[in-house]
Amino acid sequence: MNSQYAGWAVGLVALIALPFVYRDPYHLHLLVLILIWSFAYTSWSIMGRFNLVSLGHGGFMGVGAYVTALLWNHLGISPWIGIPISMAVAGALALVVAYPCFRFRITGHYFVLVTLALSGIVLQVITATRDWTGGSLGYTPNRAPSGKGFWALQFDDKITWYLIALGIWVAGIIIWNAVDRSMIRYAMEAISEDEDAAAAAGVNVTAEKLKITLISALMTALAGAIYCQYQMFISPDTVSGIAVSLQMVFAVIVGGLYVSLGPTVGAIITILLAETLRIGFGTKAVGWDNLVYGVLLVLFIIFLPKGILGSILERLKWKKA
Repeated sequence: MNSQYAGWAVGLVALIALPFVYRDPYHLHLLVLILIWSFAYTSWSIMGRFNLVSLGHGGFMGVGAYVTALLWNHLGISPWIGIPISMAVAGALALVVAYPCFRFRITGHYFVLVTLALSGIVLQVITATRDWTGGSLGYTPNRAPSGKGFWALQFDDKITWYLIALGIWVAGIIIWNAVDRSMIRYAMEAISEDEDAAAAAGVNVTAEKLKITLISALMTALAGAIYCQYQMFISPDTVSGIAVSLQMVFAVIVGGLYVSLGPTVGAIITILLAETLRIGFGTKAVGWDNLVYGVLLVLFIIFLPKGILGSILERLKWKKA
């Protein structure tokens, strides 16, 4: 166990030192995106690993991004305050949708359809309120006056954003492992196996499901807000809707659903794949990433159901045995 902690510490120190040694702006930009999306994917995996398959996380991410930007542009509320507000809004939305589902035992593909509707509704609201959100044309947070970049959470330095993204990524890994070692995990595993048996054993099924859903929604909203502040431009297609939700599902399944670093591996694959298609084919490859995601998802479900990292770890354990 001590060697494991030592390995994590060495890896973290190396990641912190990386931008001070290697400063290529483009590669740092890719690393920031990978870290932010890794956090978003980790947020989804906290629910997904317990058979709570949600296609509504694109909605939570959109709420986090747009509420933060709207509060700044229209009310002058700093993102340092706007981000917690946007997380609270996403959390309330998650509870409003999830409570009746869990209370009345809406599970399986019915739950997937409900969350799919949530993602679509958020997307439609953003698009329909174009006078406020810019609609399908996208939305840009106002630039902060000179000297107020910190208050507006706007930094031109890639190193600063890299360290912020690294911080939330580490926080996501810590939360994932905290859930993994908590009683919530055992309760949720019992629920995923048999809800009636878990309830008979004294597990409050509705409360436990709501806890894990709330944690996941809050984290996803934070990812959306940080993404907005970093990119300084958001649109319904990039931070909300079914496409974003499906991207999360794909990345986590490919990387490994039951391993804390699985979503990170998935983020590396999805970001590099999108960049490769963009650079190699330009506008001719618009939408191709979703097609490739779909084909790869089918292949991974058939041949590597535990994802890349999960399969590697399982094979190493098998060899040791």
